[in-house]
Amino acid sequence: ADVIRECPTPPSTAALPKLLRKLQPRLYSISSSPKAHAGQVHLTVGAVRYDSHGRSRKGVCSTFLADRALITGVPIYFHSSPGFRLPTDGSRPVIMVGPGTGIAPFRAFLYERQTTGATGGNWLFFGDQHEASDFYYREELEELQKTGCLTHLDTAFSRDQAAKIYVQNRMLERSSELHAWLEKGAHFYVCGDASRMAKDVDRALHQIYETVGHLSPEAAAAAVSKLKSEGRYQRDVY
Repeated sequence: ADVIRECPTPPSTAALPKLLRKLQPRLYSISSSPKAHAGQVHLTVGAVRYDSHGRSRKGVCSTFLADRALITGVPIYFHSSPGFRLPTDGSRPVIMVGPGTGIAPFRAFLYERQTTGATGGNWLFFGDQHEASDFYYREELEELQKTGCLTHLDTAFSRDQAAKIYVQNRMLERSSELHAWLEKGAHFYVCGDASRMAKDVDRALHQIYETVGHLSPEAAAAAVSKLKSEGRYQRDVY
């Protein structure tokens, strides 16, 4: 709309659709477990809303789901993600890094592990801007901690103090124990922003192997590659 307003001769309404790409399907991770939430599918969606150039802007799909989905209904399709699954062996520990709405699949993982009686430990790193407004599923996570399903919960709220703190910083603070979990066969998962967060988390993982594992950068890279080849380092990033 902004570009059209700037055109000396805007295209006609008949010509405009030919100039535009079709809207692409939006993919959202399912944040519920079919075993724990039978007959239901839960999504974790952050509604995008902001002002720019004197006009209110809204995320196409996020605000549709937030504002109108219950009125109009939602056409859906399922996209399988075979490379992002819990270990079949429930005794394996899992480490999950999911800031923001990246927590979605890990909420599903936790309820799945609780319902199936998985005995492996569960460790979640979660972060966002402000604890008061952005701590998604806080009550549920605290309850999962009380029941023993969630072994560790490390949070990073970047704007609640002068120095910004992110999930990768929390990982480095817990380097020794995190490395010990990986040495015991833990699976490592990352979900969320691909442009920065996932890269920073990957760098932190390499750093942990270097500092705690006393490996050279090349050997640390080989250790991370081995995690990937064994299916123990899985990412759902966007």
